Amino acid sequence: MSSLPANVAVSSHPCFISKLSLLRSASTPPKETKALVHELSLILATEALGRALTVEKTGEKGITPLGVSFDVEKVTKSIALVPILRSGLGMLEAFQTILPQPTPVHHLGLFREKVTLQPVEYYNNLPTRVDLSKDDKNPPCDIAIVLDPVIATGGTAEAAIQTLREWGVPKILVVSILGSVEGVARAASDSNGEGLDVVVGAIDRELGGDNGGMIVPGVGDIGDRLFLTIGK
Repeated sequence: MSSLPANVAVSSHPCFISKLSLLRSASTPPKETKALVHELSLILATEALGRALTVEKTGEKGITPLGVSFDVEKVTKSIALVPILRSGLGMLEAFQTILPQPTPVHHLGLFREKVTLQPVEYYNNLPTRVDLSKDDKNPPCDIAIVLDPVIATGGTAEAAIQTLREWGVPKILVVSILGSVEGVARAASDSNGEGLDVVVGAIDRELGGDNGGMIVPGVGDIGDRLFLTIGK
């Protein structure tokens, strides 16, 4: 979309678009909702990681079942997965499935205050770092991947990005199933988008609901739908 920053990519995968319609439906039961979030995340993981990662020859040789040697190639960048509690957990397994090597997982707990819609951090298990100077040549990882199914106002994603910048990560990738134009643009514009990319499955143009904090038509509160806490 021309109204979004250049560091934003929106999926056009037909299977994603079709499955998203199923996720939107209020008649979709919780078990199927969980499966759909996983399947949609698999598609996004393939697209997002294909943009963000590269492979290099390791200098090692492997042998095929036919006895032929081949050059071993691997993703060499160090990666951390950062799901936003709680709904980001629904995307985690898909990324762990697609990534070729085991990857550290660090959780950020953020909720949106109901009146002001401002993000409030209640949990952070990023490993403590002694040296957080800008000249640090040893970042905690090469790329941190933020998993958050919905970007509505963009406040939560923006807060997560700022936390990871303070942690010293040079490259941040935010991946969401659905976002609003306003929210995605806000998140992608943090620090003028330096070292930041956002991959979103689809864009809804309006914010509505209570206090204008929900995406319309959207998918509802995906955390409540995943964890059966609707109305609680």
